[in-house]
Amino acid sequence: AWESLFRAQHEVFEDLRTDFEGAELSQAEYDVLLTVTRSRGMTARLRDVTGNMLISQPSVSRLVERMAARGLLTKCADPDDGRGALVTATEAGAVAFRRIASMHATSIADRMARLDDTELAQLQALTAKLRDQR
Repeated sequence: AWESLFRAQHEVFEDLRTDFEGAELSQAEYDVLLTVTRSRGMTARLRDVTGNMLISQPSVSRLVERMAARGLLTKCADPDDGRGALVTATEAGAVAFRRIASMHATSIADRMARLDDTELAQLQALTAKLRDQR
């Protein structure tokens, strides 16, 4: 079961990674913008962005800095947390995100359409149970 889960995850991610080949955003940049654009005012705390990523905090910080240099995000101090930072999607970042989001969502939907509603509910329940850290 473990090997099957691992292989499925790997193969699905590899399949979806092709959505970003030749795109203006990398998959990691897309993931940052996913969190930021879903946040109120297209602004999120850097720690919330990091919490949604599967890479380390220093890696997220470097990625955000590169994205800010490219004009996809702005970054400023968080007035409510002296040690924290806020990141905001620029118009260019939001536009780039939307261009890829539609195509990427279609890829995900096509992959998930292989499962019926009962199987999707089972998958969600099983993965939630595996993620439970009790």
